[in-house]
Amino acid sequence: MTQKTILITGSSSGIGYDAAIGFRALGFRVFASCRAQADCDRLIAEDFDSPLINYADSDSITSGLAEVLTATGGTLDVLYNNGAFACPGAVEDLPRGALRAIFEVNVFGYQELTNLVIPVMRAQGHGRIIQCSSVLGLVGLKWRGAYVATKFALEGLTDVLRVEMADTPIKVILIEPGPITSDIRQNAIPHFEKWIDWKGSARAAEYDALRERLYTDSGPDTFELPASAVTKKLIHAATAKRPRARYYVTTPTYLMGLLRRILSTRLLDAVISRA
Repeated sequence: MTQKTILITGSSSGIGYDAAIGFRALGFRVFASCRAQADCDRLIAEDFDSPLINYADSDSITSGLAEVLTATGGTLDVLYNNGAFACPGAVEDLPRGALRAIFEVNVFGYQELTNLVIPVMRAQGHGRIIQCSSVLGLVGLKWRGAYVATKFALEGLTDVLRVEMADTPIKVILIEPGPITSDIRQNAIPHFEKWIDWKGSARAAEYDALRERLYTDSGPDTFELPASAVTKKLIHAATAKRPRARYYVTTPTYLMGLLRRILSTRLLDAVISRA
């Protein structure tokens, strides 16, 4: 049997790294890409194929995928679009540049790589495109507007792509984690410092709690699960004969998915405002 292949982006840590380990254990040939060469070198030392793919850089997307296809003879069974960053702050304090930067990575990069992979999967007659979304692709929480906007956009693009691909052998799937152990909090700090003028904000006093949460490692969030919880769902999405369109991970995702369906907007806002 031909060895299955998967390209996982954002593999330097957290969800992507755990997925790379999990799929290698299943016998997949794993291409665990990272956006920094130092991280790629570290994974290569762990015997992974690790192409450089930075979602903010079109050239690296093209060259990284070309490296994968050269190694596989032009095929790819599974693409897992993973890796994103957050830019915390009140929506009224988000400058245009902040939104442009986060959409370049969290949405446009996913879309560009997906567009390049689809012809490969069409030609080989099968394939799975799996997108890492979030509970914040279902509901919006305060101070997370930029990240929420990208995940809502990803959800919309993926839903339409799934419908459009229904007449092809390509399956399109969403993974929607809630709180998962990762470096997203620490990685958000430079984006907050670059883009958010919190001292000049009308909500300056309210930023104290956000900054405390952002700069302090207070341990796991309520209901937080390890990255392996995502890997478990991802494996099902990649290998099941009839994968689901979306996979919830963690209690908050199940809860918010339910509340979004049964509550009015006003009541849902009231619940979310306490989160």
